[in-house]
Amino acid sequence: MTKLILEVDRVTKRIGNKTLIQETSFKLEKGMIYGFIGPNGAGKTTLMRLMTGLIQPTSGAIRIGTYDVQKQRKQALANVGAIIESPIFFEYMTGRQVLRNLSRLHSEIRSADREKHIDQLLQSVELQSRADDKVKTYSLGMKQRLGIAQAMLGSPDLLLLDEPSNGLDPLGMRELRNLILQLRESRGLSFFVSSHLLDELQLMCDQLIVIRAGVVIWTGNVNDLIVDGQRLEDAFLELMLS
Repeated sequence: MTKLILEVDRVTKRIGNKTLIQETSFKLEKGMIYGFIGPNGAGKTTLMRLMTGLIQPTSGAIRIGTYDVQKQRKQALANVGAIIESPIFFEYMTGRQVLRNLSRLHSEIRSADREKHIDQLLQSVELQSRADDKVKTYSLGMKQRLGIAQAMLGSPDLLLLDEPSNGLDPLGMRELRNLILQLRESRGLSFFVSSHLLDELQLMCDQLIVIRAGVVIWTGNVNDLIVDGQRLEDAFLELMLS
């Protein structure tokens, strides 16, 4: 039986007379990689900010497990890690120091277990050999991997990643994709990935959620949208024009 880890239930977000998200509903299941796509201005980042409780919906509800994000934010977000926009670090610190400092915000990590937990995270994102180098010496891809380690500090079941491949070269994108697939396999993590790099999503996602003008217009298996060997980009453009 599949485990439901997040539900967006008829969520609407308005600011003044402008509707940013309208009557949006979908569900995320454990162990799946979801791609979240739509044109610029469609509401992707707004919805991800709603999912993490950074802003509140005008109506509707978002539940993570059994907890309502709006009413029980701390309990709900205990099971979620997120990178909304690019991660920002103190570049004079080492990768290990960054995680050590941030780990103190997680009361569930016992002091006696902190260093072991950090070592495991650094190994999971393949930064163990550079753990004691300053962040200013890291490539953009390494900083993204450190951001994922940061998002995993609380041992979540779900990671929300907003445009994680932005600025990465082809090698960096492949390394990030392989990391996401490996973390799903080794840790059973679920991912919700917003990106405009559709070829990358096609290579790693199980399910797609498509949004246009604040409305989710399609959800389903990647292979149900792509027919006859299409690229996801072509299928997406057809959907936008339909």
